Amino acid sequence: MLIKMIPFLFVILWASGFVGARFGLEYAEPMTFLSLRMVLNVVLFALLIMLLKRRIPTGRQFWHSCVSGLFIHGLYLGGTFQAIHWGIPAGLASLLVGSQPIFTALILLLMGSERLNLAQWLGLALGFAGISCVLMGNIEWQSDAHKWAAIGMCVVSLIGITVGTLYQKKLCQGVDLLGGALVQYVAAVALLLPAAMQFETMQVEWTPTFIMTLGWLVVVLSCIAILLLLYMVEHGASSSVASVFYLVPPTTAIQAWICFGESFDRLGALGFVLAAVAVYLVVKKPVLRRSRMPQPAESVS
Repeated sequence: MLIKMIPFLFVILWASGFVGARFGLEYAEPMTFLSLRMVLNVVLFALLIMLLKRRIPTGRQFWHSCVSGLFIHGLYLGGTFQAIHWGIPAGLASLLVGSQPIFTALILLLMGSERLNLAQWLGLALGFAGISCVLMGNIEWQSDAHKWAAIGMCVVSLIGITVGTLYQKKLCQGVDLLGGALVQYVAAVALLLPAAMQFETMQVEWTPTFIMTLGWLVVVLSCIAILLLLYMVEHGASSSVASVFYLVPPTTAIQAWICFGESFDRLGALGFVLAAVAVYLVVKKPVLRRSRMPQPAESVS
């Protein structure tokens, strides 16, 4: 019974990353905040690799892991944190970037390499309808001064996680998950730290809230969540994560409502439901014939 609950626990932890971003961004600018997180991730994963005697990729696998990290952690997390910094609700950010399976299916379809079944076609339609409902609904923003810029950064984030997972699925096969994650985090630091130094003040308010938030994102999200993922992969349950991943946006919306009072109207609520059903329909059966469609849960947050 407890083992069956692991995918749901993983989804709850994943969703908390968006809420954690909003907590931490009250005390540090986005690239500065992420740079600190990535540096601590590097230290933590280096210790885990030594403790668990895992292997760091070398040669081409090293460089492929770097590219994957630039997309997954540089563009995906960088875009998400910047969007939340500009005022987008955490629930809406989660919804937009959580449509990655739908976006992936659309890309594969437009490339002409894959076909979708009827349920997946319905999922695509419901996905666009759901996102439209949320955007047209009366969802409460922290600030709408940079509204469209924030939505644009979510699009950048969506492209990052989509390209990153496709790249990782194709060119990072056989890479140790912990070792590959370490290299990805190093690559992310190489991208995010110069951006913070160039465009931000790099000032941090080291309040108890910020320290606890940073600790949560590093230890709970990047460490415990990835260990849960390792367990599921090794025990053949990784597909269970994909099957419940549609719960991430509504879970994030509930967490953001509890923590920040983020609210949305009935049209927005309908949008979250439609988007959840859409992701479920798209991922419940493989889009790819020769290999499974990459899922967000296969990357390290």
